[in-house]
Amino acid sequence: MKETTISALPPVARHAQSGLAASLRRIGGMVRRHWYVIRSSGPRTLELVFWPLVSMLTWGFLQTHLAATTSLPAKAAGLLIGGVLLWDILVRSQLGFSIAFLEDVWSRNLGHLLMSPLRPIELVAALVVVSLIKLTVAMVPVIFIAHVMFGFNLLSLGLAFIVFFANLTIMSWALGLFSIGCVLRWGMGAESIAWLVVFLLLPISCVYYPVATLPPILQAVALCLPSTYVFEGLRALVLEQTFRGDLMLRAFALNGLWVAACYGLFTYLLAEARTKGSLVQMGE
Repeated sequence: MKETTISALPPVARHAQSGLAASLRRIGGMVRRHWYVIRSSGPRTLELVFWPLVSMLTWGFLQTHLAATTSLPAKAAGLLIGGVLLWDILVRSQLGFSIAFLEDVWSRNLGHLLMSPLRPIELVAALVVVSLIKLTVAMVPVIFIAHVMFGFNLLSLGLAFIVFFANLTIMSWALGLFSIGCVLRWGMGAESIAWLVVFLLLPISCVYYPVATLPPILQAVALCLPSTYVFEGLRALVLEQTFRGDLMLRAFALNGLWVAACYGLFTYLLAEARTKGSLVQMGE
């Protein structure tokens, strides 16, 4: 039987499968699928909130202890909980992106999806939206509790918070593309990278200390990470009441490079997996 491709279809049928509206429908279908899974499972929703809440409470109580027992200024101590909340934005967004992809692998559904008209860019767009949904579910209650219990309102940073948030979420998507690219290359033996990759960057992202604290060789590495500039910007804002726009521009520029490189790696490894036929075996 002769295989029918999109190019062989009549013009109206080709437009129905390749137009913008059809693309948005495919993305919307992927997003709805993951949303139904989230809303129908209480344990999944609880897990989204649990880890950022535990982390925030631990560091929040430490901040309270330091403010009560040392001469550390209150605003300096506030850097702890501010850093934790911003770091959790990066972690939750990256995990939301990567795990949404892994769920299709675990259910052995990835091969079916990629034999459908769904394009790689549409898959990535759907994963971006799903990561934002999961991030909202996880962080909104945690940010509210941080304000009530410890008097730190992350949203009070205003425009700076929007810029910090944008840079961290964009970086998280780049890390997500890298981790799922590793799964496409090495199979399920590499799925732990989805959890490890972001925490490997924690010591050199300078979440709790300035870049100058690191040895010179690690400073050079840290300055290649968009997250480093976000946390340097947070310290400047809290300690000096100064919004460092130059740091944020560098972060956006680095994010552009990271996303381009990781998306290129993802599409290359996906094409290679399709050629080798490993997609249908993934998850076994």
